[in-house]
Amino acid sequence: MNSTGARFARVGGALLLLVTVGWFFTLHAARPYEHGLPTDWSHRHIIFSQPRTAEQVARVAHDTRYWQQFVRRKMVRLLSVEDGISNPDQPTSFATAENSAGPSSKGLWAINMGTGATVGAGNYPTKYGFSVTTATCSNSATPDFVIFNTGLQASTSQASIIAYDNLYSGCSAFGTVPSVYWAYNTTIPPSTHGTVKTSPITSLDGSQVAFVQTDGTNGYVILLKWKAGNGTLTSPIPPAIKTAANYPGCTAPCMTAFQLRTTATGGTQTNDITSSIFYDYSGDTAYIGDSTGLLHKYHPFFTTGAPAEVGSPWPIKANVANPKALTSAVYDHVTGNVFVGDSGGYFARVNAGTGAATVSARVDYGVGISTDGPILDQTAQKLYVFSSSDGTTNCAGAPCSAVFQFSTTFLAGTSGTETQVGTSSATPNFLYAGDFDDAYYSSSNQTGNLYVCGNTGSNPIMYHVPISAGVMPAVGTSLNTVTTTGTSVPCSSVTDVSNPNAAGGLEERIYFSPQNHGRATLCASKGCVESFIVTPWQASTAYSLGHELLSPNDHTEVAIVAGTSAATEPAWGTTTGAILVDGGVTWIDQGHLTAIPLAGWTANTAYAFGARIIDSNGKVEVVNTAGTSGGATPGWSTTVGAKTTDGTVKWINASMLPVSALQTAGGASGIIMDNVVSSGTMAGASQVYFSTLTGQACTSGGSGGCAVQASQAGLQ
Repeated sequence: MNSTGARFARVGGALLLLVTVGWFFTLHAARPYEHGLPTDWSHRHIIFSQPRTAEQVARVAHDTRYWQQFVRRKMVRLLSVEDGISNPDQPTSFATAENSAGPSSKGLWAINMGTGATVGAGNYPTKYGFSVTTATCSNSATPDFVIFNTGLQASTSQASIIAYDNLYSGCSAFGTVPSVYWAYNTTIPPSTHGTVKTSPITSLDGSQVAFVQTDGTNGYVILLKWKAGNGTLTSPIPPAIKTAANYPGCTAPCMTAFQLRTTATGGTQTNDITSSIFYDYSGDTAYIGDSTGLLHKYHPFFTTGAPAEVGSPWPIKANVANPKALTSAVYDHVTGNVFVGDSGGYFARVNAGTGAATVSARVDYGVGISTDGPILDQTAQKLYVFSSSDGTTNCAGAPCSAVFQFSTTFLAGTSGTETQVGTSSATPNFLYAGDFDDAYYSSSNQTGNLYVCGNTGSNPIMYHVPISAGVMPAVGTSLNTVTTTGTSVPCSSVTDVSNPNAAGGLEERIYFSPQNHGRATLCASKGCVESFIVTPWQASTAYSLGHELLSPNDHTEVAIVAGTSAATEPAWGTTTGAILVDGGVTWIDQGHLTAIPLAGWTANTAYAFGARIIDSNGKVEVVNTAGTSGGATPGWSTTVGAKTTDGTVKWINASMLPVSALQTAGGASGIIMDNVVSSGTMAGASQVYFSTLTGQACTSGGSGGCAVQASQAGLQ
């Protein structure tokens, strides 16, 4: 784009932001924003790239999730002043970087939820904050809390669902971090219905929780009103069970239950262990899939009366010709359609009014579309479906792992546009949902990257799919950074977190979890949560010494001279060790992004230009002048950009590898993000939440399935 065009785009974007902010203040800030901020599985599956016209703003502004995304990306949440807590820097032990000398930790906290407990692969915890501007501790009447389903059968000594408050390290003045906020035994006597296998959700005001539970054969939809300070993990409270008619007026803790059946008024009871509840805030309507391929609709649900399942023509068979268990569904306010995948590999759109269903061609010939379902960009009106196997022989004679892009108005029998993301096999692993980077969210024409953990038939590999003006390429770009060779293991969904408030400036990371054989040093070849810095370059930006970013060539660039970048992006190379001047900043190419541990220094060794090692301080050293190392370990400088002479070799300190890792037994569930604030703003404020998939030693409560909070900066 020429400079005039670039200036026009920037001005246009600024004007559109003003329009958006104007809508925000017109609709919400004229009165206090009366709702809190829920973060659940659905907020990763309904997304909004930047609207490019006022008409688009007006259209998406009717979806509450648009404002929730706006708040997450544009507002900073601070610890309440009333809490009287100082704002010390986050302890450095919480941000130990990869290849450091420190041992692997278990996150900021990891709480035992019981033997075998787990949120589950492809499922997510749920976070709730009562304020969009203030983070709160247990001394508040409305403390922030996070909910985990345990995946275990509820009993008098085991909760099926549990919430924690007093979440942040800055909350330690008010008791244990974290504390149990409430815990429930949701078994419905005399049956054994009480195991929650999918992601929970909350009402907009946070006072209610909804989820599906099962006895292994039959499913119930549960709505529950919780009470603070109610129950513990091993002494959970059984809520009073009420009819749907009596539920709105019941006193917490209380709950009501709907049997999943083949008709709204009866029929055969069905099950659900793959479809989390999707809730339409503005319509007070919920959509839930079941194991027989039926899509159920509930209205009212949380707020406008006694909850009820909608009858004929609901529930709808999403795929009449080949009914299979459904994934989680998403609802589109623009077209009025519900979109859902199934275990048979088909994708459907269902009219939310008439129930008319349109089914795609088969796009998954492996294990079916994963439980977490499609991603809908409601602004662009495009859907992204993740396939474990495309059924072809186009990837070295084998089938391909693939991402399929659909229009929201796709026709029956169509298969959208495909991007290959590695090989597949006859027995592939699930391909869980990817996530988009900040460039995509910020672009007015859907230009950016989609990150996805692909290669489902062998060792999982991280891919990025460059999207230009909404168009995907035929093949994604491999980062080759996830697991060791020789083992085919599942890999989790991907979560992207862009933090403009991080120390030193913008930092963007992607988070994901191979279930075994993680490459990073702290993974120790076991299940692991990993994160990579994927921060993009920005024009006319002040960069501090050691700031790291990812070039379009997937090379990590490190600022070895602090300064302000140029107005136009430099021509990045692919030569490790190359020095590049960018306005007032000088960058060194640290090499291709990798989680493979680097070797240490060795004596009397010939090193070529661009060779890299890890020094005794845990820093990456890159050869600036080729030669042969000396006979004794040199005195490495700890200053980024400093040179060290070693025999006839000259090294440059290129900072840390941009990788963080946390050993996690069996890998992790889906990962949700918390606040994005500066480490100096609030102790322990910027985190991610997930559970282990199998048991390990937790930091509290002994060994079992752990509910985990970890820092965004270092997974420590």
